[in-house]
Order: sequence, then C-alpha cells, then structure tokens
Amino acid sequence: MKHKAFTVAAFTAVLALGTGAGQASAADELIGYPGPDGVIWVPEVTGSSGFVSGGLNAHLDTSTTFACEGGGSIEVSFHFPNQPDRDPAPFSLTCPQDTPSRITVPLGTGLSGSFGATVTTSSPSIRWGAVVVQPE
Repeated sequence: MKHKAFTVAAFTAVLALGTGAGQASAADELIGYPGPDGVIWVPEVTGSSGFVSGGLNAHLDTSTTFACEGGGSIEVSFHFPNQPDRDPAPFSLTCPQDTPSRITVPLGTGLSGSFGATVTTSSPSIRWGAVVVQPE
C-alpha cells in the first residue's frame, strides 16, 4: 500500500506543476485524501485539465468521485486504453458557486492497467477535485 500512496502523491505533484494549478490548504480541498485504497487523488485543480494513471487491479472494485464548485459545471470523460469497450459514458456535474457538489461513479471490477480522465469546465474559474479508489 505504501507504493500506491507514493504513486498518488508523486502524480499529484506532477499534475499541479504541469497544469500550473495552485493547491488549496487541507481545509479548502474539494476532495480529501482517499487513504491506502486510492489509485489517484487530485485534491484541487482550477479550469479544464485531466489526469492519467496506471496500476488498476482487475480483481478489485473501482469507483471514482469528483467534486466541484464555482458556479458552472464540469464534464468528465474516462478512457481505458487497454479496454476501450469499458469506457464509461461522459457525465456532467453542476458546480454551485460556494458549496462543493459531488458525484461518485462506480466503474466495477475487471479494469486493469492504465486509464485517463479529461475534465472540461464551463468556466476557467471552476475548481474541481477527484479520487479513484479500489478498496481491498
């Protein structure tokens, strides 16, 4: 499990540097640390962006949670390069101005290897965060 946590932390740092997005303090995070079950954790990004990761275990159930705020919406699309027939339909989430909203999408078992998500915001000021988890 320590390897997963390191991978998530290292990726989050790369994402923040690559997108130029500042991170909020722990109290202001839109979505908290998922613990050892986390495959990916993006505490906060402002504007359209996305993430990529690897390491999904086909034997574990997978779900993703997104949160956002800022007065607008986000649209999320996932892609599983090794299993394109398992790509979930894109989904939208309304982002209230001052209170974060959340959506959890179950992705099921049988997913393995790498995946990516693209988040398109209706405004460059929309804040969003995400986790992907595989509870053991």
